[in-house]
Amino acid sequence: MRTLLQVRELEVFYGTSQALFGVSLDVHEGECVTLIGRNGMGRSTLVHSVMGMLPARRGSVALRGRPIQGLPSFRVAEAGIGLVPEGRRIFPTLTVRENLVATARPRSGGWTLERVYTMFPRLRERERNLGANLSGGEQQMLAIGRALLTNPDLLILDEATEGLSPLIRQEIWHSLQLLKREGLSLLVIDKDLEALMRLGDRHVVFGKGRVAWTGSSDDLRPAADIQKAYIGV
Repeated sequence: MRTLLQVRELEVFYGTSQALFGVSLDVHEGECVTLIGRNGMGRSTLVHSVMGMLPARRGSVALRGRPIQGLPSFRVAEAGIGLVPEGRRIFPTLTVRENLVATARPRSGGWTLERVYTMFPRLRERERNLGANLSGGEQQMLAIGRALLTNPDLLILDEATEGLSPLIRQEIWHSLQLLKREGLSLLVIDKDLEALMRLGDRHVVFGKGRVAWTGSSDDLRPAADIQKAYIGV
């Protein structure tokens, strides 16, 4: 299996406060990797650093072997990483359609507006509505659709189902399963451990800015000590 994203010994600071301590991880082509841990353990910091939103003081990030650390965010996106950010960050004064096409990067045989509407029929129904007038679930569908229309090699979802109703969460998880079956590489942050274990091929557990544990769902499910120390409330 070929490595798509490679992070090595990443150290990130907020001012004088260190947030990541030598974090290393890989995402292979067609693989779903999840980042698990309590709030404030460094998962979103890692995502922000990978995306060029937060500079690393030490370490490296590469996509298909090409260094991308230090690049501005739009260059990271052009290199092939799509982000569904925490809080969705859609454009509230643009319509659904305008949000979707604003950053689209067409690719032969790739994602199109019609494919996004097929995955999320509600977006077709709300096509002319402003982003500000959508429900939280619709905004999350829009954020995912917008990222897919950049035709990424790797899709990162930060807090994929946070604040959504159970029915909408189920729909989002179903869509991620479909994307995985299509072979899209995924890096997913969420608090729903059971859903993550059903979706993920490998799990990276964070504790205080470090990788505390990594393994498969079969390894994590019986690891009560890991769950209690790093995941449970």
